[in-house]
Amino acid sequence: MWFYLPAAIIYGVLFVVPTFASFYFSLTRWTIFDSEFIGFDNFVTFFSEPFLFDSLVNTMIFAVITSGAKVVLGLLFAVFLSSQIIARGWLRSVVFFPVLVSAVGIGVTFSVLMDPFDGLINQALGWFGVDGPGWLTDPDLALISVAMVDVWRGVGIATLIYIAGVVAIPQEYFEAAKVDGANATKSFWHITLPLMRPATTTVIILSLIGGLRSFDLIWTMTRGGPGFSSDVLASVVYKQYQAGFYGLSTAGNVVLFLLVAAIIIPLFWFLNRKEVDQ
Repeated sequence: MWFYLPAAIIYGVLFVVPTFASFYFSLTRWTIFDSEFIGFDNFVTFFSEPFLFDSLVNTMIFAVITSGAKVVLGLLFAVFLSSQIIARGWLRSVVFFPVLVSAVGIGVTFSVLMDPFDGLINQALGWFGVDGPGWLTDPDLALISVAMVDVWRGVGIATLIYIAGVVAIPQEYFEAAKVDGANATKSFWHITLPLMRPATTTVIILSLIGGLRSFDLIWTMTRGGPGFSSDVLASVVYKQYQAGFYGLSTAGNVVLFLLVAAIIIPLFWFLNRKEVDQ
């Protein structure tokens, strides 16, 4: 308990106390010096935001795309990087490396690479006679472009979790399947995939939480633009904070917290229940 106490104090001060305090301050009009209780006025104002529904849709699209891609790519990379291949350790490092880089640094780098005129990506496409699009300036592509960068940045964590799951599978299962005449594809579908359910649950939950709360990469690359085409709930909250509406932004944070909880808690229960049933 004594070893646990310092971590518990830090967690309580930096997370538990601010979380509960935000519920109170969301009901006030506050500055750094004083606060005035105004009830649910902040929430009424927040839900009357003209582009709130669009930002909610963008949030859901971003979360679904990034989490789905991380599950699929993470599993494929894990199976590949768990096989007997040359330079396996180096390839694992390459896949995991983007996780170690700051999201702001990645956002700035890809903003340069995706520049519609001088960006390296469109220049490379031009070598093959392809006219590259405005990755971050086209309203139809901006959110998807940021989502692809987020997948590139976060797939390393998913791969690491899946590798741990693959390594934990007893090799006797694969040997028995091979004796019965199963090829690599059948072994994957009937052994690897079912036994990866706990890892898949973990990746889905972590990826969805990250996708629903995503802000830093989107703000660095597009600032919610062009227009409001890539605005998500977190960027809407930050814009309110920038404008000095601190109580309103706190109410937005509470809404985001409740949205994440309303999605993740039932999903976590459902996925774990299916795992127990099987």
